[in-house]
Amino acid sequence: MNKYTIGVSGFTGYSGVELLTILARHPHVEPVLLEHRADTQDKPVPRGHQGPRRIPCTGEAVSAAKLDAVLLATHQHVSMELAPVMLAAGAKVIDLSGAFRLRTVENYQRWYGEEHTQPALLAEAVYGLPEQNREQIRNARLIANPGCYPTAASLAIAPLVGLADLSAGIVCDAKSGVSGAGRKPTMKNAFCEVTENFSAYSALNHRHVPEVLMNTGLAEPQFSFTAQLIPCFRGILETIYFRALGRTATGILAAYEARYANEPFVRLYDHGGFPDLASVNHTNFCDIGFKFDAATGRGLIVTAIDNLVKGAAGQAVQNLNLILGLPETEGLL
Repeated sequence: MNKYTIGVSGFTGYSGVELLTILARHPHVEPVLLEHRADTQDKPVPRGHQGPRRIPCTGEAVSAAKLDAVLLATHQHVSMELAPVMLAAGAKVIDLSGAFRLRTVENYQRWYGEEHTQPALLAEAVYGLPEQNREQIRNARLIANPGCYPTAASLAIAPLVGLADLSAGIVCDAKSGVSGAGRKPTMKNAFCEVTENFSAYSALNHRHVPEVLMNTGLAEPQFSFTAQLIPCFRGILETIYFRALGRTATGILAAYEARYANEPFVRLYDHGGFPDLASVNHTNFCDIGFKFDAATGRGLIVTAIDNLVKGAAGQAVQNLNLILGLPETEGLL
């Protein structure tokens, strides 16, 4: 069986380790570890992944190895540095950072507070939410893997547009496990700060907000988002509130069923049933449940994903399958 050779940069981080875990069971892929920093050369390969060979993360090495694609599980600054090099070496690129998600340098500068060093690639990149951009992804050479919070929020909210009363706004109360902050130790993710604690952060100006607006067509005044850190390792659960006078629970459920009838990684619950983290962790599923009170027009959606899988590595492999012309679920079910 022919296999595609896939480079992984940032393989010691949480998303990188998750990538290697998924790729190890993928029948059509041979992973290669790309060392982009001197200090990775002496680092042990994550447990269970001692097999993949290592090569330097350079254009010459990638070209010589004839890599079909490169997965960048790196900080946005590193991704901006590496993406053009990998593309010039002939590899397609799927970037898991926020480097190429926001389409314009002005939007990037506003939400990330810094200049973008690759504006041409920012304009070229295809946003990698398969449930929305599947056909564009198939033909792309640079894919911006979505953020974890926006993946859950966008999939939950998109069917509501046209049903909800947007003048009342949509409110997203989002909670994430600590792995969403990355592996680099900080005071924010230190054990003594997180355990037996529960805290909000980046209120009203979280950098993932513009992704949700871009995916749903909502205007900024119509969407309120609060991110919160919960004392667990992985998982995202979002509770989303809306108003929709003149609607019924049956009609709202029908809109979701029509939107996601053929989506392999979106699972819908019956009216009044809600997912939890245990139902999605270690999977590439996005689970969505809702409840609606027609008498008051009040409704809520509960959606859950694993931030390291559907919110990062799993979605990257889903995109990888699309650009390689493989079944979208390969290695993920």
